[in-house]
Amino acid sequence: MFPPPLRHIPPPLAGSIAAAARNFLITRSASILCALFLLAGVALAGDYGINYDERAQRQIAQANLDYLLGHADRIAPELYHDRVYGVAFELPLLLAEQVLGLTDYHYVHRFRLTVTHLLFILGAFFCYRLAYRLTGNRPVAILALLLFILHPRLYAHSYLNSKDLPFLALFIIALYLLERAFRKDTLAAFLVLGVAVGILTNLRIMGLTLVAATLAMRGLDLWDAAGWPQRKAILRTAGLFLLTAGLTLYAVTPYAWANPIDYLTTSLSLTVNHPVVLPQLFQGDLLLSNQLPPHYAAVWFAITTPPLILLLGFIGMAAVLAQCLARPKATFRNDRQRFLLLLPTCFLLPPLAAALLGSNQYEGWRQLYFLYAPFCLLAALGGGWLLTALSRRRQYWRLGLYGLAGLGLGLIALQMAQIHPLQSAYFNFLVNRATPEYLQTQYPMDYWKLAARDNLQSLLANHPGATLIVRTGRRHINILPPAARQYITPDSLARRADFALSGPPASYQPDLAFNSPHRRRLYNNTLSAARPLDSARMTPAASAAYREIY
Repeated sequence: MFPPPLRHIPPPLAGSIAAAARNFLITRSASILCALFLLAGVALAGDYGINYDERAQRQIAQANLDYLLGHADRIAPELYHDRVYGVAFELPLLLAEQVLGLTDYHYVHRFRLTVTHLLFILGAFFCYRLAYRLTGNRPVAILALLLFILHPRLYAHSYLNSKDLPFLALFIIALYLLERAFRKDTLAAFLVLGVAVGILTNLRIMGLTLVAATLAMRGLDLWDAAGWPQRKAILRTAGLFLLTAGLTLYAVTPYAWANPIDYLTTSLSLTVNHPVVLPQLFQGDLLLSNQLPPHYAAVWFAITTPPLILLLGFIGMAAVLAQCLARPKATFRNDRQRFLLLLPTCFLLPPLAAALLGSNQYEGWRQLYFLYAPFCLLAALGGGWLLTALSRRRQYWRLGLYGLAGLGLGLIALQMAQIHPLQSAYFNFLVNRATPEYLQTQYPMDYWKLAARDNLQSLLANHPGATLIVRTGRRHINILPPAARQYITPDSLARRADFALSGPPASYQPDLAFNSPHRRRLYNNTLSAARPLDSARMTPAASAAYREIY
């Protein structure tokens, strides 16, 4: 009835079965890890709040859909300044939402978060594939996958941010296809790369960096070509790539159909100098977004990235640059070496250009999240370099490195679990977190008010059966389950509300925490929280619960 135990199988057969199982686990380890992260992601999607931009993102997609259906008269005038934002991700999301018949915003929101996170996991898998291609070392490739996912800020944004995180995921996929195109050197490979880069550029015009990188590498091939037949083949693939990327960008960008040149110039102009100027809290000073210091993005990257990743990334960058300087001719003639040099170039040049041009930057390094794609690969290469250096020593040195890497990744995962679902407010030890007040006076912690959902859930749990009037945005209430929404009524007038989820309007403290038992703690510092107002103005049920709890 039952299969015999493994010990009853003849030794040769048992050994082959064990070897086959071990080989399967090794070769499919990335797929297994991605499947596990995928299951966890679907389960956790309902824990996250809503950001300020989600409504605008859906409106932009709806405006493009109206344009496609010939209903341009329905497009609101206030959306005109957002016309250049690509909808290659948002429009399919909106169409899927309508096909599935999702009308209640609780389910719409959860669907959007789930799909955005799925794309992030797909990007992590391609990060693994690319790292394995570059190193031929599976543990190093697995390290790249884990580093890609276990970045606290990016992990939270992989649910919440349907603008910057899809660009990051597609950027790493496009990097993989770029390496594949030069390795295979076929028309089909460059055609696929062109499609990917066209879609990438639709999401953000910064996708043109990979257009420039591809043409520059083809130019080096052309310069090094032996004769006209080889040059002709290089020009053919370069031309096909450029044509495919341009046609794809045009096809997925309805705004560009009327005037492609105006679309490109407007997009580039907005990228360099966006007209919206907002106050930004940075190192204790309140500055305008177009007057930030040149080191703004670099500081944010340094203080919000786990130290292990920073260390490995800069080790990998130093190793790549040292190798290129030691053999400059080989670097420009070898496809793999040129691609390795491309990684620090893609990481360093965009923020340097933003600093030199004085570009508007908002909310940390959110507009530059795509830089984590090359940096994550450099971090994996740094781990591989350490592994190679220690492999020349005794075996326990190598085992010790595996142990330290596992411990470091485990600590990052533990921190992420402890602050779930507020990983978007992660800071590392480079910021002084000694006192509860210091950090929130230096940097914005919850600029999207993501903790509002958590606070509303806490209010409902502590006031069972009471109908509460809460001073907060309706969007935070709309994402709650339908059964929970009936107990919360939004009201913008603080004098009528039982609780408030906002700070004093006179000061720029977007996540000021109040002295309430419902607050969330992060590194001994509070995020946004529910502030009980005068109990005499509460509804009777809320007032009774207030007297009992407070």
